[in-house]
Amino acid sequence: MTKHIYIYSPSGAVRDKAAFKRGIARLKALGHEVEVDQAALASFQRFAGDDETRLAAIHRAAASGADVALISRGGYGITRLLPRIRYKKVAKAIGRGTRFVGISDFTAFQNALLAKTGTISWAGPALCEGFGVGAEPGAVPDEIMEACFDDMLSGQGEGVGWRQTKRAGAQEIRGDGSFSIQDGVLWGGNLTVLTSLLGTPYFPKVKSGILFLEDVSEHPYRIERMLTQLLHAGVLGRQKAVLLGQFTDYKLSEHDRGYELQTVTDWLRVNLQTPVLTNLPYGHVATKVLLPVGAKTDLNGQGRDALLSWGHV
Repeated sequence: MTKHIYIYSPSGAVRDKAAFKRGIARLKALGHEVEVDQAALASFQRFAGDDETRLAAIHRAAASGADVALISRGGYGITRLLPRIRYKKVAKAIGRGTRFVGISDFTAFQNALLAKTGTISWAGPALCEGFGVGAEPGAVPDEIMEACFDDMLSGQGEGVGWRQTKRAGAQEIRGDGSFSIQDGVLWGGNLTVLTSLLGTPYFPKVKSGILFLEDVSEHPYRIERMLTQLLHAGVLGRQKAVLLGQFTDYKLSEHDRGYELQTVTDWLRVNLQTPVLTNLPYGHVATKVLLPVGAKTDLNGQGRDALLSWGHV
């Protein structure tokens, strides 16, 4: 199943050139044709080239005719470009079959695209962190991530099942231990990036959606502060469900005195009538699923077991 994959850099500069090369080699070993954008390894300050360079790279990805437009890495930079992205051009590329895939800073692009065109993109790996892992002998990309990537390429991926953390019991969702939510638009991504879009034309006005969130290197109190902003802005209350993914690489201190991520989850459930589910396998972790941002989805479960399904996208 050979596919044409276009690699480009719309955000941070690629510092780990070895991971970049490993990622390309891995995709080729999987049988794919890999095309690298002319500015993929550009560098200006902390960015993969200046704003004009990165904007042009996005538009070249849209014009590439590739099956997948895959970012090299996240970082920061896309929010600077949002007013100048040609969203209709990107939407037409998606209509012709190009799937835009990325994570982290790519949240800004995905949600702006959803707000402007209602078009579906994919939350998933980046080249370096997903396919370019580990220089040590025998190190390979996560098999679940690769399987989900293959399912997306073949059009066979129709959902994801997972088990919530232990304290997210059935009684916290519904008394009889089951829940069922239909036709919720799946949207979200990195919590910090998404919150930064609030109040702008690039924040989707999704009602009755299923919002998924993740973050990295953010202390639980910062996560709570951002969730509070979304709560007070009425965003969380308009959703059918909130899915908390993986929140990683933060450090608690003695000052916290028992305040932790579970504290934030408990606080959110008290202050929100919308169901809050935990442990979605997505975020800045090796084992991640691919999620269709903007697709209509169903969410069902029994007790701690949850199933998010979107059928054929």
